[in-house]
Amino acid sequence: MGQLNKEVFVCVDCETTGLDTKEDRIVEVAAARFTLSEIQDSFESLIDPEREISEQSLAIHKITPEMISGKPKIEELLPELLKFLGRHTIVGHGVRFDIELITEAAKRAKIPCTLGARPFIDTLRLARHYGDSPNNSLSNLALHFNIPREPAHRAMNDVKMNIEVFDHLVRRHRTTEQLFKILDHPIKMKFMPLGKHKGRSFSEIPLQYLLWAAGVDFDQDLLYSIRAELKRRKTGKGFAQATNPFSEL
Repeated sequence: MGQLNKEVFVCVDCETTGLDTKEDRIVEVAAARFTLSEIQDSFESLIDPEREISEQSLAIHKITPEMISGKPKIEELLPELLKFLGRHTIVGHGVRFDIELITEAAKRAKIPCTLGARPFIDTLRLARHYGDSPNNSLSNLALHFNIPREPAHRAMNDVKMNIEVFDHLVRRHRTTEQLFKILDHPIKMKFMPLGKHKGRSFSEIPLQYLLWAAGVDFDQDLLYSIRAELKRRKTGKGFAQATNPFSEL
């Protein structure tokens, strides 16, 4: 069994020109190799994406064209980055996005990359399992755990914050196998993470909204949570009882 306190992980975060992993490009990447007791080494660089940064992304990370002018292109950095990531378990917040970005960049540059086949731990999904924070954004989790925060949405700041959040989220567990077992199944969430009912418990959300949301292309955890609440009401443990005050008599 891989004891968490003996394991070496690597946390990675990318800032980008937009949210399409195939069409958009990386403008900054940061990674840190760490254990639960220390950060062993780190890697970071701004990157010339060779294209415009969307206004939405610029508003989030505030990396301007002037900041990336003359910086290395991604194909120049990839061999060093992939070597740094090594064969360790990858950690990140919504980290599948970062893995896909790096994999697509490697594919375009014709550089061998096995990142997509590597085990990873998504702290966003771990936070859903933890369940005590109504908002699971990285900055809100840091606030929840009283972690000192530097300005978010620059890659290395997010990596350092992510490592501390990870440390708090895994305190209820002893091995990496336990974490993988949790993440291998859909996670039942306590609170709606988005939309007009964001932050409300699923039991408080109107039935019609849940019926609509059950047909939307959300991620597996959210769909599982919505459908679990619909099933709960259908079996008479919620909506039906609420509409019939005599059901308990």
